[in-house]
Parts: sequence; C-alpha cells; structure tokens
Amino acid sequence: MKNAVQEPHPFGHEPISTGRQKMTTVKVEPQGDVAVLRLDNGATNAISPLMLDELASAIDVIGRAHGAMVLAGNKKLFSMGFDLPAILSLSRAGMSEFFYKFNRVACQLVTLPLPTVCAMAGHAVAGGNILALTCDYRFAATGKKIGLNEVQLGVPVPYLADLLLRQIVGPRAANAMLYEGFFMNSDDAHQHGLIDEVCSQETIEERAIQKASALSALPASAFAAIKANRVEAILLQYEKYARQKNEIFLDCWFSDRAQGLLKEASRKF
Repeated sequence: MKNAVQEPHPFGHEPISTGRQKMTTVKVEPQGDVAVLRLDNGATNAISPLMLDELASAIDVIGRAHGAMVLAGNKKLFSMGFDLPAILSLSRAGMSEFFYKFNRVACQLVTLPLPTVCAMAGHAVAGGNILALTCDYRFAATGKKIGLNEVQLGVPVPYLADLLLRQIVGPRAANAMLYEGFFMNSDDAHQHGLIDEVCSQETIEERAIQKASALSALPASAFAAIKANRVEAILLQYEKYARQKNEIFLDCWFSDRAQGLLKEASRKF
C-alpha cells in the first residue's frame, strides 16, 4: 500500500524531510540500499499524533527510494507505546482519528513491498511491540523486554496486531500473551517465536542491516509477491471487521476502569 504523497527524495547524510519542515520524531538514515527508519521522539519514543504523520510520510518515501528497511529506536526504549500524556485528553472523535492513523501506519508497514527488519535495541512496550509485529523479521537486544500489556490497561490489543501475533507465534502462545499482557525478556520472546534473533546491543543494528541488505539482493518482484501472499488473509480479515473492532477498542478506552489505569500508566512517561 503506497500513499499518494509526492515528496522529493532528499536523501543524504541528513535526516529526510517532507514538504517544508524537517521531521522531528523520526529519522531516515540511508545505509546503502537499506533505509534505517529511526524512532526519535525523546527518551520514551512514545507514539504521538505527529510521529504517526511523520512515519506515514517516511514509509512512503522509503518504499519509493530504497530496497529494504530497518525499523529502530534508541538503546533504552525502542518505543514505550502510545504517548499517553499527549492523547488522554482527546475526545472520542480525536482518539478515533489517532487510532485510525496508527492502524493506517501499521498497514503501510505490513504491506510495504520491501524486506523489513525491526531492530529493538531497547524495550518494546504495547504499541512499540505492535510496530515490531508489522515487520518481516524482529531482532532484539539481550536482556530487553517486549510485550503487549494492553489488557492490564483496560483495552484490547488492536485487531490488526492480534491477527499478526497469531500468525507469527501461533494461537496458543498468542492467547497467553494477549490474555495476560505479560512482558518477556528477549530470550523468552525468541523461544516463543516472537523474536527471530537475539543480539548484543552493540551489534543489533549492524545485524539487522546485514539481514535487510541480503534480502534486498533477492529479485524484488518475487519477494514482494511472496510477502503479499503472507499478509493477504490478515488484511482481508482486518478490512472486514476493522470498523466494528475499532469501535470496541474505543468503548474500552473511554470506560471508567481503563481511563483510571491509563492515567496511572501515563505518570511513567
């Protein structure tokens, strides 16, 4: 899936920009034919409305200008998930728009017809874990935590992420992760099939770039067709029920119980 945005391709040693303003929450760092898409929104790398807009633009540019992508964050946190301090004050209409944008970006990543590798040098929490699920491969640094703790905050894991997780780890492991909302260290996540490779923090991005580069050397049209086959059933299922499932998510989000839990969690940002 490609956007209709028609920015120039101002790649170089500086982070890309779209339109007139330089991106402030993400960076694109070219490494040969591989683009490293780096979340760069402070220490927590929280997913804000601005980050979603900038991710959408960056993914579109990468899809037209590069042969593969590595999704990365910082050494402490790949991403802490939704930027709760920024979005808890949103009305239902505002939250609906934010959630639509998040799912749109997730769909962009899932359908990007390029090899994608997620390099989690830091922890990946909730929405951060979801971004990792959208990639073809997931690498994690030794000792880092990953998990989908949405149920502990009173909301379901977004439907698209639920579908992706079940394909990646299988229904039994997915049920445990989704029902209980626990965090795993990278070794346990690897054992469950959520992580493809555990690396040292010093080598993880290099290893991810090597993997992405090797995949980009394969015939691009064949790789894109195979990837499309893998995600087709998920996308059809998601498109069929997305509106209904997203309304259920919003109902839970605005429940008294969830609002209390989310406000408590927001103090950690």
